Amino acid sequence: MVMRCKMPRLTLVGAGPGDPDLITRKGWKAIQMADVVLYDALIHPDLLAETPSCVPKIYVGKRSGAHCASQAEINQQIVEAAYRYGHVVRLKGGDPFVFGRGMEEIEYAKQKGIQHIEVISGISSSIAGPAAAGIPVTSRGVSTSFWVLTATTKEGALAPDIQMAAQSSATVVLLMGIRKIEAIAALFRQFRDDSTPIAIIQNATLENQLTVVDQLSGVGERLGEIDIQAPGIVVIGEVVRLAELNCVQLMVQAEGQKRNKVTI
Repeated sequence: MVMRCKMPRLTLVGAGPGDPDLITRKGWKAIQMADVVLYDALIHPDLLAETPSCVPKIYVGKRSGAHCASQAEINQQIVEAAYRYGHVVRLKGGDPFVFGRGMEEIEYAKQKGIQHIEVISGISSSIAGPAAAGIPVTSRGVSTSFWVLTATTKEGALAPDIQMAAQSSATVVLLMGIRKIEAIAALFRQFRDDSTPIAIIQNATLENQLTVVDQLSGVGERLGEIDIQAPGIVVIGEVVRLAELNCVQLMVQAEGQKRNKVTI
């Protein structure tokens, strides 16, 4: 029998949209107290470097077409690490409860006897990503609400809620939708004007952030400017026009860096 000295414990921590400085103070404290860290593909290396060197760091990233581990395997690794090391910090990009599958990991851990579980929210890329590009998801007189959706189902089809969102006047923020951008634009054109602005944001909040702004009718011609295989955020709605107004200010703030390359 293997005797354990520490009580198994799980803390889900949202690391924010990318910039390591955007993790919350509480989240940063949690990784300092971890006995082991299981981290995702989008976690910034500088954040991992701030974790005590004696703490094991286990990569369990999932990227489109290149999964290090399935969700079932990640669930199992969390439990095994908790019983082996004690306090597991599951470090996830954005917020654990915004398309982060955090609840699945909690439910599995509870089934395996782990009762000490905490969730520390993170800044969601669905809001911080547009903000980094100068796009507010709401603005007085422009948009009074916003939808946040995953672009595709687990089978790879367009999520059915997208059609309902397209029929609204709200700002629509789509995550994990870059590879479906032409189909998304075509769907929105059924319900919104061809001139409706759309933005594609990749590497949001990082030095190599790229923002491409166009209209629904022209976005397909801009695909050569982005990495179609990389994750990104799609924003559709009149608030996107504000990116052009904010572009100069953002570029001044990022002077001397590659951050916020904006093409309009």
